[in-house]
Amino acid sequence: MRNHLRTFMLLAALTALFVGVGYMIGGPAGMAIAFVLAAGMNLVSYWNADKIVLSIYRAQPVDETHPDALIRNYAADVHGLAEGAGLPAPKVYVIENDQPNAFATGRDPNHAAVAATTGLLRMLDRREIRGVMAHELAHVKNRDTLTMTVTATIAGAVSSLANIGLFFGGDRDRPAGMIGTIALAILAPLAAALVQMAISRGREYEADRNGALISGDAEALASALQKIEAYARGGVPNYDAERHPATSHMFIINPLSGQGADNLFSTHPSTANRVAALREMGGRAPGRRAAGTAVPVTGAGPWG
Repeated sequence: MRNHLRTFMLLAALTALFVGVGYMIGGPAGMAIAFVLAAGMNLVSYWNADKIVLSIYRAQPVDETHPDALIRNYAADVHGLAEGAGLPAPKVYVIENDQPNAFATGRDPNHAAVAATTGLLRMLDRREIRGVMAHELAHVKNRDTLTMTVTATIAGAVSSLANIGLFFGGDRDRPAGMIGTIALAILAPLAAALVQMAISRGREYEADRNGALISGDAEALASALQKIEAYARGGVPNYDAERHPATSHMFIINPLSGQGADNLFSTHPSTANRVAALREMGGRAPGRRAAGTAVPVTGAGPWG
């Protein structure tokens, strides 16, 4: 219920922002058009936003029959972890990208997908990959994926609408005017980012915690987070994320860090704080499982 309420509030805030931008650019007529567009986007994004995001990153479906052993093990581990967590088997995707990163998407656990970059599969060991994918499955179990995916769609649309206003310009007959339209093109995307940030930080901590329970190996996730951030900050960019910054909150680590993005509006908490929280859990969940198995998430767990 809490996640459904959060999703509703987020959609309401982003829809109001989208409609407000429409009014500032085109007055009452622009507001009406923006409202119709927002209603359509809410409907389309609920059913298809996962496909849109996967398409943006040119994600390719894979399974345990893949000829590459690295990808084969990755798919098998995702399905094993999902089974241990009591989740339906998600669709598994690979993104051809050198930056190690991953995300989950889908409107509910029955329509979920997880995606990892080839950089992540190459640069992390199997334990760390399992830790990352357990984090993504925790988002699925917590039903965060609908919020994450719909937010990416509408926040991106807010930025696009603001840019349209900039190019087609306000005039004195429009509420924003030219100066207001320029300001809008700058401020509207920032406002959308603030809405995203409002729900992201606590969500990531919770997914870290539940991911450690799913994999039974908090230390593996902590190690993976450190490596992913080091590669991103070390100059391994994700150009698709740079072109679509509204999707950055979906990844386990901010993919914009590779270009030295300003973290003032980061949707991710500090990696150091996340690692510290994981290590406070005791390093590893009791009885760390072998690859392909997991511990079910049934409650608060041994760390409260």
